[in-house]
Amino acid sequence: MFLCIKNAELYTPTYMGKKDVLVCNDKVIYISERIQTQTLPGKVKVIEAKGLKLLPGLIDQHVHVIGGGGESGYTSRVPELRFSQIIEAGVTTVVGLLGTDSRTRTLRELLAKTKALNEEGITAYCLTGAYALPSPTLMSSVGDDIVFVSEIIGVKVAISDHRSMCPSNDELSKLAAEVRLAGLVSDKVGVVHMHKGVGKDGLKGIFEILERTDIPIKHFRPTHIRKADEEDAVKFSRLGGYVDYTSAEQAEEQAKTILEALQAGVSHNQLTISSDSNGSVPKWGKNHELIGITYARMTSLWKQVCALVELGMCLEEAICFVTCNVAQALEIYPQKGCIAEQSDADMILVDQKMNIRYVFAKGKIMMEEGKILKKGFFEDDH
Repeated sequence: MFLCIKNAELYTPTYMGKKDVLVCNDKVIYISERIQTQTLPGKVKVIEAKGLKLLPGLIDQHVHVIGGGGESGYTSRVPELRFSQIIEAGVTTVVGLLGTDSRTRTLRELLAKTKALNEEGITAYCLTGAYALPSPTLMSSVGDDIVFVSEIIGVKVAISDHRSMCPSNDELSKLAAEVRLAGLVSDKVGVVHMHKGVGKDGLKGIFEILERTDIPIKHFRPTHIRKADEEDAVKFSRLGGYVDYTSAEQAEEQAKTILEALQAGVSHNQLTISSDSNGSVPKWGKNHELIGITYARMTSLWKQVCALVELGMCLEEAICFVTCNVAQALEIYPQKGCIAEQSDADMILVDQKMNIRYVFAKGKIMMEEGKILKKGFFEDDH
C-alpha cells in the first residue's frame, strides 16, 4: 500500500520547502515537488498537508516504559507508559530502561514491554542494568545481554547521585570495556547510559577514565545534564561525546539552560534531549531527605522543542536534538532521525501553532487530524 503526503513544508530536519513524500509499506521511497499518485499501481492513500510541517518522528532515548520511582514507598511507583501516550507525544522510537527500582521492577518486564511496543507499531530498544552495581542482567553478564538479546543496545548505570552505588572508576572502566566489546560483536552502539545526579563529582570520573584508558568517548552517554554541569558539558562535547538534557514541564526555563549551554560552547551536533517519561521526579531537601515527588511526562519532549523555537531558535535546528542527533548517537541514522528516501517512514505533521496533527510510525497512521487511531491492547476504546 502507498501513502502520499502532499504539499507539506518538509523538514528532513533541514528545511526543504514544499514537497510531496511517498511511502510504501514502512519506507519513504520518493520525495519530489510533485508526485502523480494516479500513475501508481494499487491503492494510494493521499493526505493533503498544505499548511502543515512534516518532520521526522521524535526519538526518546530515556523512557521508563514500565514505570519508575518508588522513593516514597510502594504507592509512589509510577504507572506503566501507555502506547497512546507515546503517539500523543509524537514519539516513534524509544529506548526503555530501569531506574532506582530494580527490585520490584525487573529486566524481564522491561524486555516484555519493549517487545510489546514493537508489536504495537513503534520502534523500541532497551538497556540492561539499572542504578545498582553489579548491574542486574537477564543472562550471565551485561555483555551477554547485549550480544544475545536483539532489543538491548547498552547498559544503564547511575553516577554522582546519593542513590547510586558510588561506582569507582575501575568499575566503570570495566563495564564500559565489556559494553564496547559486546557492541562490536553484535554490531550495536554499545552505550553506557549514565544517570548523572547532582552529586559532587559531576563527570570528573568519566574524564579520568577517558584520560587513562583507550575506551572511545562515544560509549559514555551522560544524561540529566543541568545548568551547573555547563562547564563539564562543553568539555565533554568538544571531546566528541554526546550530552543529554532532560525536557521539563517548565519548558521555557530548561530551554534557556540549553541555549546558554550552546552559547558557552556545547556543540549543537552533540546535544540531545530526552523526556525521562514515567520516571519519578523526587524533590530532595538539603540533607537528601524527600520533600516531594511527581513523575515525568513524554509530552514534555515536544514542548521543549516548541519552547526553544519560541525563544528564537529556528525549527530545523531545534528538532535535531530529538531526531537526527539522537539517531546518530545511537548509530541508527539514517534509518531513523530523518526523512529521506529509504529511511523508515517515522514522521509527524504539525500545524502552524505547533500542534501535532498526524503521527506516522513504520508507515502506519497512528494519529490523524489530532485523533489517536492506535492504542495499546487493553486501553479504553480498543
